[in-house]
Amino acid sequence: MKKQYVSLFLVGVLFLVGACQPKSEATNSSDSALELEEKTTENRPSPLVTKVGQVGNKTVKVQYGSPSVKGRTLWGDLVPYNVVWRTGANEASFIDLSEEVLVEGQLLAPGKYSIFTIPKENTTWTVVFNSDWNLEHGHFQYNENNDVLRVEVQPQWEETSQEALSMEVESPGLVIRWEKLKLPVAIQ
Repeated sequence: MKKQYVSLFLVGVLFLVGACQPKSEATNSSDSALELEEKTTENRPSPLVTKVGQVGNKTVKVQYGSPSVKGRTLWGDLVPYNVVWRTGANEASFIDLSEEVLVEGQLLAPGKYSIFTIPKENTTWTVVFNSDWNLEHGHFQYNENNDVLRVEVQPQWEETSQEALSMEVESPGLVIRWEKLKLPVAIQ
């Protein structure tokens, strides 16, 4: 009887030791990052999107959760006016700059920054670059004291509607589109 308990104990210990071993890691860290991105986007209502592009000879990367309109009233309702919005869904959207750039004529050092906007009903919108770029819950963790740069940008309203939010690295720098909104942020 004592041997059975010892055997069961040893089997349990071996099971626990095996279960606690770290999973094998991919040899290429970029492959690992791609696998992680694919996994996190699979079952999300607002898919996680990463875009990389060039502004002049400078590399710009942006990552954001891409919500859809789904028949909702966005501006002034789902996204209230005069309130900080995470400019996307879920975690904070962020921009990763390889070099110093001018954003709407103002200097922004290389690095990663969360992107927030303050939509306004009949005037320019405020686009905020904040040093806390890795915020798990977007604007719920936003701290204005960590703002690095705020710029005013004129929204444009288009005839056609775009269902899913997008951020593209294109002329004049970064263009945010959702529903009938086009918000071009000049980057040089």
